Amino acid sequence: MDIWDELYAAARQVQNARTISPFIDAGGVAAALRTRQGNIYVGVCIDTAASLGMCAERNAMANMITHGESQIEKILAVMRDGTVGPPCCVCREFMMQLDRDSGEIEVMLDYEPRRIVHLRELVPHWWGSGRFAE
Repeated sequence: MDIWDELYAAARQVQNARTISPFIDAGGVAAALRTRQGNIYVGVCIDTAASLGMCAERNAMANMITHGESQIEKILAVMRDGTVGPPCCVCREFMMQLDRDSGEIEVMLDYEPRRIVHLRELVPHWWGSGRFAE
């Protein structure tokens, strides 16, 4: 099993679409990331009626930050149907702000053909690069 298989399995393990209340659904999308230290963190989407929810990727990143890490090596998100898809623009921006080298994060776009890009390809000409030099 390669690292992408491991990340996919970790995300699928927590993916469990469910209704929390009349206002909140969770778990339809799951994400897993691997840090540069080699740890894996997972998260699920939390969708709310008042736009207060969060994507699975940001949930996984919050889990990572809670455990004292902030440098991502690889990330993937598993959609409701089991396919892998790209992170939304909010998640892309959040990742870019984590570390000066975030553009090097490997993002899986499609699981079967192993289509992988670097985050910098999804966020070209990012506005904040100069602030890391301060």
